[in-house]
Parts: sequence; structure tokens; C-alpha cells
Amino acid sequence: MALLSTSLLACAGKDEIQSEVQNITEAYEMAQLSIQRKNFRKGIQIFEAIQARYPFSDLSRQIQLELLHAYYKSGKNEEAIDIADTFIRENPIHPRVDYALYIKGLSYYESGAGFLERWFKRDVSKRPPVDVELAYTTLRRLVERYPSSEYSADAEQRMIAIKERMSAYENHVADYYLRRGAYVAAANRAKMALEEYNGAKGNATSLKIMAEAYDSLGMTDLAADARRVLAANFPNES
Repeated sequence: MALLSTSLLACAGKDEIQSEVQNITEAYEMAQLSIQRKNFRKGIQIFEAIQARYPFSDLSRQIQLELLHAYYKSGKNEEAIDIADTFIRENPIHPRVDYALYIKGLSYYESGAGFLERWFKRDVSKRPPVDVELAYTTLRRLVERYPSSEYSADAEQRMIAIKERMSAYENHVADYYLRRGAYVAAANRAKMALEEYNGAKGNATSLKIMAEAYDSLGMTDLAADARRVLAANFPNES
């Protein structure tokens, strides 16, 4: 008779589950089965109980990865980020570090994505949530460190999407400043957008804002430079 039965787990609380985890192999298999059936809550509880009872088992690293997946799939983004950080810190040369970075990046991406869909409704003088930028830097770290990873291609596509959205956001803020006569703030914000999100379609708008802001400040040389770069890189926009 299995020491960790399905019927017991169905009605047991977290403390009860932990007290019943006596056989690590049976518990691990039951947790995997729960995750496969998309019962993430139960799977997470079992994996957490195994981790608490057998912190130094041979399965400890794999359980961390299993929890990372389960947390992410169940929308527990903060928990996913925390365990990804722990896994990377404790296993810096493990072959699955690329996966931990990927899920960490996705967790940040999904935590901040909602903001970028609502940004016009917010005070545009505020920076977007740090999660959006952390998603970008985490995915970039994956691509740069593990270019051959099976997750790099998707990470690159998400980086492009983030770059385009963030470039548009920064340009919107810069234009907000420009229309209110805050020319230094407008030029600086547009310049930052150009540098941070180089290669985005919004770079043309950044250069236009910079040129207009510099003109308004009487900085004709800088305005001319911005227009020269605009003409060279975006001939149809100048």
C-alpha cells in the first residue's frame, strides 16, 4: 500500500501532507502525476513537503525545477522568481540554468505585461513597473549566456516585443514633456529611449522628439545631429 495515497492527498491540508511524506520516490511520483493532471496546488504542496523533509536528497535539484515549473504554470510568479534565483545561485553551472533563467524571465514578463496594456490610463510621468525591465534583462542574460539554448529563440522574440513596447512608452512620456515645455526632460527621455531600446521601430520617434526639443532649447547643433541620424537610419521618416 502506498504511503501517500491519492485519496489522502485530496483531503489533506498542507501540514498533513508533509507529515505523510515518508517515501520520497512515491511522493515524487504522486507530485508529478498531480502536475500532469494540472492539479498544481496539490503538486506544489507535495513537492514543498518533500523539499522540507528531504532538503539534501539526490532529487533536491530536480524538485526545485519541478517547483519552478509548477509555480509558473499556476500563476505564482513571485514564487517562481524566488526559486529560480535560488536554483541559479546554488547551481551556477547546472545544465538547466538556461531553463531557470527562461522561466524567471517569463514570470517577470507576465507580471508586468498588464501594465503596458494600460499605460495610457496611467500618469505618464511615472516609470513602468520594474518587472518589465527585469524581464528584458533576464531574457537578455539567457540569450547572451546560452545562445544555443532551446529557449533562446523564444526569449529573443519576447525581448523584441518588450523593446518595442518600452520604446513606445518612453516616447510617449518624452512627448508628454515636450508638449508641456519641459524640453530638457523631453530630450533626455527620448535620448534614453534611443540608447536603451536601440533597434526598435520607435527610434525614429525618439530622434524626432530630440530634434524638436533641442530646437526649442536653442541647441541647433544637437538638433541637426538628431535629424542627420534620423535621415541616415530612417529615410522615410525624416
